[in-house]
Amino acid sequence: MLKAAGLLLSIMSIVVCGVLYGLSLNMGCLLCLPVFSNKPQKLENILKPGTGIIFLETSDRLEPRPLVSCAVESAARIYPERPVVFLMKGLVNHTVEETNRTLEAFTLLSAIHNVFIFPLDMETLFEDTPLLPWFIKVNYTGEKHWLHISSDASRLAIIWKFGGIYMDTDIISIRRIPMENFLAAQHQNFSSNGIFSFSPQHGFAWDCMNNFVKKYNGNLWGNQGPFLFTRILKNWCSFPLFNGKEDGLCQNISILNPQRFYPIGYPSWRLYYKVWKTNPTFNESYALHLWNYMNSEGRSVVAGSNTLVEHLYKTYCPKTYEVLIQNT
Repeated sequence: MLKAAGLLLSIMSIVVCGVLYGLSLNMGCLLCLPVFSNKPQKLENILKPGTGIIFLETSDRLEPRPLVSCAVESAARIYPERPVVFLMKGLVNHTVEETNRTLEAFTLLSAIHNVFIFPLDMETLFEDTPLLPWFIKVNYTGEKHWLHISSDASRLAIIWKFGGIYMDTDIISIRRIPMENFLAAQHQNFSSNGIFSFSPQHGFAWDCMNNFVKKYNGNLWGNQGPFLFTRILKNWCSFPLFNGKEDGLCQNISILNPQRFYPIGYPSWRLYYKVWKTNPTFNESYALHLWNYMNSEGRSVVAGSNTLVEHLYKTYCPKTYEVLIQNT
């Protein structure tokens, strides 16, 4: 009898431990190392369906800042059935497992079931595109905007090869984007390249890569980014005029109204870090671009500040808020 009871207790302990471990992974447990063996390890296997949400880090930074963590977490929460891929240049000489053991934000993101983190190897990524000859020849040590330029190139190549949605790491997702092929108008007659989506091998992305190389000017900020997208879009069709809240259309590409991602324009970016009497609902928006490039003042989220950005963190990336803001 005692042996039977002991055996039963042992079996129950194993089952309970297994259940708790599984729950810890789903909840983003920071005391447990996620099991990477149950996630596909080849990028092409994850992105092959063309449904990926893609983020890039082209510096050698290994610990994602809170805003980066919020961007990735919010996308993973809004699109739980889609793979969210974060490509990091700094991982080329490190393994995910090594980094996961020491960096809090990295551990947080790694534990989310649909987040996949990979090294960003640009030379491999640019193979079979017009960007590879340019990349081999360019003297990146003399390029003052290299982090932006290399990011502009990488996002074009990966979306052309695999399709999906590209997002900058300062964009917080708040609801699903219903369109497949889209560009985001930043304002009248100007296209952003901070968020866009195409099916694999879309002609617009290929035209952008060709023009990227042909009109390359590393001294002009944005020449390979939003100005490039605007040039190519105007070659494809007339830029839509936005009267009200409607979107535009250029062949099979939706040109989304500035309200979809830029309800607060870059001159007013500090409003995200202000206390509002009533927080805006952003009912016409799919995601919010927080203009981190403008934030030379180093403004950040402060727990208990009651700012708009704190509200956004609490609502759309609660795990990031709890771990990286509230508990620090």
